Amino acid sequence: QVQLVESGGGLVQPGESLRLSCAASGISFSIYNMGWYRQAPGKQRELVAGITSGGSTDYADSVKGRFTIARDNAKNSLYLQMNSLKPEDTAVYYCTVKLRRQYWGQGTQVTVSS
Repeated sequence: QVQLVESGGGLVQPGESLRLSCAASGISFSIYNMGWYRQAPGKQRELVAGITSGGSTDYADSVKGRFTIARDNAKNSLYLQMNSLKPEDTAVYYCTVKLRRQYWGQGTQVTVSS
């Protein structure tokens, strides 16, 4: 049974940082590409960052230079380091993996507000 559990969200002020974590179970974590998506109120879910099994990364233009995706295969964990946060980064952030179908975690809320 595939399970993805996100943590690390919270309320921060603009310019501050957060680190999201995603603990994966039920899969051979190291062989799968992983990703972070986010969904703001009234908007569609969008890709934030992805990382391949080999460690190659890709980012949405809106977060390039501010966010860093990483993985620790020994811990079956995915991370998203978010720096210089902006109010427009406010959203629920989801960890995801695609096997036969797309699997999602329950999400973690990130709110950036002064």
